[in-house]
Amino acid sequence: MGQLDGKTALVTGGTSGIGRATAVTLARLGAQVAVTGRDKERGNDVVREITGAGGRATFIAADLSAEHAAENLADQAIAALGKVDVLVNNAGVFPSGATGQTSEADFDWVYRVNVKVPFFLVGRLAPLMAERGTGAVINVSATVAEMGMPGWAVYGSSKAALQLLTKSWAAEFGPRGVRVNAVTLGPIRTPATAPMGEALDQMAAGLPAGRPGAPEEVAEAIAYLASDRASFVHGVVLPVDGGWLAI
Repeated sequence: MGQLDGKTALVTGGTSGIGRATAVTLARLGAQVAVTGRDKERGNDVVREITGAGGRATFIAADLSAEHAAENLADQAIAALGKVDVLVNNAGVFPSGATGQTSEADFDWVYRVNVKVPFFLVGRLAPLMAERGTGAVINVSATVAEMGMPGWAVYGSSKAALQLLTKSWAAEFGPRGVRVNAVTLGPIRTPATAPMGEALDQMAAGLPAGRPGAPEEVAEAIAYLASDRASFVHGVVLPVDGGWLAI
């Protein structure tokens, strides 16, 4: 039997990179998975990969920058899955730029996708998990949330907010059976970071791991936090960063 047999999971930003690897991994462990994204073709491709391997999956088209996106997505996920046992808040946007050159529109966009959407997804789904006495929420953060780096003030602060929310939600929902944790990422080789080319390798060369991570390695950490193997783990921000925060 799989570690997540009988469970359902919603993975935001699940059509590529870390989200896709997470959806595939959770499905392999027995979960019925709903993946979200804006690109229907990529979403259906993930579904075909999962179902082709004997898993169960569905795609929900969602533009998380839209008004009431979180509430609408939560309702669609419940309709598709019946219930949501595992929520992976993976979707995020990460523009960089100097503070003085950041527009109010870009600031609002980053905080809407990276903070507001996870907040209201948890607000809609975690109380339902608590009613059943079980559930898991995993938020995807980044090491830039824990250090000052020029050009990353907006993105880093949005992820710092998500890490604080992780701990707040653990305290709020943990006593009713819902575990809330996060992973914080270093350099990971994904389609989103592909334009960095060799610069990503150079960034990772000085880490204890000596290389960039793969989406599948992040997915394994998320799967651990989603499973009963992490039954006594609450409010943790787990570094999956190749040792970035250790040096």
